[in-house]
Amino acid sequence: MQVCENPAVPKIVDHEARRAEITRAVWRLIARGGVRDVTVRAVASESGWSMGAVRYYFTTQAELLRFAAEVMMQRVPQRLLALLERMDPGRPRAMALLEELVPLDDERRVECVVWLACLGQAQGDPSYDELRLTAWDGERFVCRHAVADVLGLTPPSGPRDRLPQPWERSVDALHAAVDGLTVLGTWYPERAPASWLRDRLGAHLDAATAAPAS
Repeated sequence: MQVCENPAVPKIVDHEARRAEITRAVWRLIARGGVRDVTVRAVASESGWSMGAVRYYFTTQAELLRFAAEVMMQRVPQRLLALLERMDPGRPRAMALLEELVPLDDERRVECVVWLACLGQAQGDPSYDELRLTAWDGERFVCRHAVADVLGLTPPSGPRDRLPQPWERSVDALHAAVDGLTVLGTWYPERAPASWLRDRLGAHLDAATAAPAS
């Protein structure tokens, strides 16, 4: 006997699965054409969902961009935690941690494109302050952990933990260097390829841990 669906029974929508599909569509669009290609219409086409389905979650490009940045803020810490659990302290782990912040492959380059676009949106918009400052603290934590790994210091247990002076000055320099390499690798990939970025990153790490900053 054939069982027919009852049209009176509402269809159960897996919102988490749908958001995940929309997220993947957003990342693919950014990878191919940059942030300018991320519109509600384009995401609907890319994901295979209707405009109405996408608008249930996002109504503007700004909302899509913010969501992509929030996803990035979840993905990067997960990778960092995996490295901390898998690798022993030392320079190789310090480099691996720092490399997660720099556009060394397509995935990380898309993340950096999203983040830089998000910072542009944050100018004059205080609603981005929590996201913006959380990212600062997170990057600072990674830089402190990298310096501690190389020097054999007790690593920070949280984003507000500081290293003994004068090593905080070294963290300042390393943080600024990572941000600079992020911008160069994102906007000038033909001039700053992954090999160059990795070499420069190692040089900055070595300089930051060579001797106490004066």
